[in-house]
Amino acid sequence: MTALTLSADLLCALIGPPGAGKSTFARQHFKPTEIVSSDFCRALVADDEKDQSATGDAFEVLHLIADKRLARGRLTVIDATNLRDDRPWLLARARHWQRPTTAVLFDVPLATVQAQNAGRDRVVPAHVVSEFHDLLPTVDQLHDEGWDTVHLSSTLTRPTRPGR
Repeated sequence: MTALTLSADLLCALIGPPGAGKSTFARQHFKPTEIVSSDFCRALVADDEKDQSATGDAFEVLHLIADKRLARGRLTVIDATNLRDDRPWLLARARHWQRPTTAVLFDVPLATVQAQNAGRDRVVPAHVVSEFHDLLPTVDQLHDEGWDTVHLSSTLTRPTRPGR
């Protein structure tokens, strides 16, 4: 197991399908103010984190919060699937603010993800989970995109940071 060492001004993207354990990982490893969650932003704009019709508005809020935190040099953890269009935007904003980047790839087998998803309060349809799982990039793909550091969630222990 490897300790996740993060600087105080870093952008960290959690990458994985629904049910992979991203939100649980975030709650266990980061302060609530460091986490920018797509579900929370959906709840902010629609009073319901399950309301998929609010996703566009929710991501506008997520992007605004992430950009403001990066501008201030604050650790910013993006808790979303990050499997479609968001990674280039995240990388561009981190580069704009000259912040380092880390991706945590949730390398969880599909059967495990499906089982964890089935036990959640907010169950995502199995075919959607499977589609998202199929979009998982490899570590090499993430490096090729420009992520400074890439970790597999299965290899990590509690993160360490100076002063915490």
